[in-house]
Amino acid sequence: MVAFPARGEVFLDQRGEARTLRLAWHTEADVVVLSLWQADRCSATFRLALEDVPRFVAALVEGLGAAANLPAAQAARLTTNRAAESASASAS
Repeated sequence: MVAFPARGEVFLDQRGEARTLRLAWHTEADVVVLSLWQADRCSATFRLALEDVPRFVAALVEGLGAAANLPAAQAARLTTNRAAESASASAS
């Protein structure tokens, strides 16, 4: 079993199958490490410089804003998928 990051977050992949994205802050090295996991095995890492974090976050926020303007049918599907993910994660 691999420990979760002390300072960060773990996100579940919508496909399930024990896939996760881990975000770990490493301020001592001025990076945020994004890592892809399959169960307890790390398959890839990406070291994002702290100076690039605001641009990364801005891109996420911009995409979220665009998603808010989706047609009602697409937005409903997203809401349904998120509710199913939450229920699945709670059951685990």
